[in-house]
Amino acid sequence: MQANITKFMKPNIAFVTGGYSGESVISYKSAVTIEDNIDKDKYNVYTIDIRTDGWFYRAGDTVVPVDRNDFTITLNGTRIKFDGVLIGIHGTPGEDGKLQGYFDMLGLPYSSCDAATSALTFNKRYTVSVAAFSGIPVAKSVLLIKNQFESADEIVNGLKFPVFVKPNNGGSSIGMSKVDHPSEELGNAIAKAFKEDDQVLVEEFIKGREFTIGVFKKEGKIITLPITEVISKNDFFDYEAKYTAGRSAEITPAQVEETIAGQIRTTATRVYKIFNCSGIVRMDFIFNEESKTPYLLEINTVPGQSEASIVPQQVKAMGWTLKAFYSALIEEALSRKAKSKDI
Repeated sequence: MQANITKFMKPNIAFVTGGYSGESVISYKSAVTIEDNIDKDKYNVYTIDIRTDGWFYRAGDTVVPVDRNDFTITLNGTRIKFDGVLIGIHGTPGEDGKLQGYFDMLGLPYSSCDAATSALTFNKRYTVSVAAFSGIPVAKSVLLIKNQFESADEIVNGLKFPVFVKPNNGGSSIGMSKVDHPSEELGNAIAKAFKEDDQVLVEEFIKGREFTIGVFKKEGKIITLPITEVISKNDFFDYEAKYTAGRSAEITPAQVEETIAGQIRTTATRVYKIFNCSGIVRMDFIFNEESKTPYLLEINTVPGQSEASIVPQQVKAMGWTLKAFYSALIEEALSRKAKSKDI
């Protein structure tokens, strides 16, 4: 009898939001969409706010600290243990592998890529290096490390301009610039990026159409979401274009020939396998018309989930509800724990 009761108990799911970086602002925007669409009939959901001043369970006026020794909370004298974690933190520590390593030590399954993949893909230089080694086309780039170079002009001398200058770690296009000529503007762009990170990536601009695609697993099968074409009204798809209404057009599904769409889907699936990804991942590509090739720009292992974000648009274009989508992510995470017990 006890076994049957346990079987039909709703899993306790910790939904983690917040974070330690400037991207926490985006995390809280994503949290609104996720909290509104998690299936409460299937799961007991507890929102955990992870901040530099502490980790807390928050529900209305209720604020309870998290016991970091075992990632539990105590409500009304009852200790709540979690069966799984839905990760909604953009930036550190939810996107760079730190939380994933912590959860791994606790034996707690989570919805994102593992610690190694998260750390690797959070570093743009490592990402393109591994991708290039595996035969995935990427732009030529140079990595600058703060206080370890004398002249940026000398280091980027082998690159063709224009170039993009961006923090090597992080996302949301924070600290990113496009530089058309190797002049004083290059130094300003590098200084801007160094305000966000101690490593800066200078990457050649590839002319072409920008596409982005979400990829995830359901019952062990890799599924690609409908492709989105991004057309920025700014010079490029920067922070303003991403998060300011009217500054970009995101066409989902993309109005693109099937030959191009097929290449992007095939490459995205291959990248997902190469990097041993889990959960929902969004990949950005530039399709160069001249070479007929999709170039991988970056991999986002915790893509935005706000109403204006691309992945929710793609989920709806596929004919799914967000409720079904988040349930699929949670079930895939819980199944990984079940499989690990069987080994």
